[in-house]
Amino acid sequence: MAGAPFDDRDGLIWQDGKLIPWRDATLHVLSHALHYASAVFEGVRVYNGKVFKLTEHSQRLIDSGEMLGMKIPYTVEELDAATLETVKANNIVDGYIRPVAWRGSEMMGVSAQQTSIHVAIATWEWPSYFSPEMRKKGIRLTQSKWRRPAPDTAPVHAKAAGLYMICTMSKHSAEDKGYDDSLFLNWKGQIAEATGANIFLLMPDGKLHTPTPDCFLNGITRQTVIGLAKENGYEVVEREIELEELADAQEVFVTGTAAEVTPVGEIDQYKFTPGKVCETLIEAYEKAVGKTA
Repeated sequence: MAGAPFDDRDGLIWQDGKLIPWRDATLHVLSHALHYASAVFEGVRVYNGKVFKLTEHSQRLIDSGEMLGMKIPYTVEELDAATLETVKANNIVDGYIRPVAWRGSEMMGVSAQQTSIHVAIATWEWPSYFSPEMRKKGIRLTQSKWRRPAPDTAPVHAKAAGLYMICTMSKHSAEDKGYDDSLFLNWKGQIAEATGANIFLLMPDGKLHTPTPDCFLNGITRQTVIGLAKENGYEVVEREIELEELADAQEVFVTGTAAEVTPVGEIDQYKFTPGKVCETLIEAYEKAVGKTA
């Protein structure tokens, strides 16, 4: 089933208040979201039958909708309950959850005041985003030609569909060149993030440095790993980081719901060797989420 197209699978999807057959979870081609990117979403993981940081993800979905002028028609508690219902109905023990909210088809044009807001939650079994071999030696990144937009040019703190257009373009370009992912700089030319993950650098001062999330998501996994790093005795510094500072980085890793904690072995001409800090935080994260071997 791993290779089956996502519109043709067995199972149930929660949509607009009820579970429906997977293949019936559709929308019209003139839905506003398809034409104008008026959609927000989440990525959530299930580990050993338990959903990690569910309430935080439900809250962020609602917050993202508000940033786009979309009032999600469900409370955090209702979204939490719907997610758990969907996971149970599909017998997911270790997998991925995709909540999404979008504007419907009542209006077609830039204006969308009269459109209804739809919500769906799907879940499926899903292995690690990067293979065990890639995570052991470190993934390879190359710099994207696109940059994360300035905070006053887009709703940069929303997990909004439109902001991921350059992620797809950048990841495709990286993979075409033989890399695993792409590194974004921000609008000032400083290090920002990967296409779907935040980034951390272990610098010679023994501290973990990570870009200030002023133009990209302050990821839930990012926040979790910062907490775990501090618990394990590592100081975390959030600041602006210049690209050239990669030359001094001793270890580099990325974090995200999909990526979890994944070491980086290469960013263009800069090389890194995954070491003790990466190993410590991978173990700490897997323990925190209840991941089984």
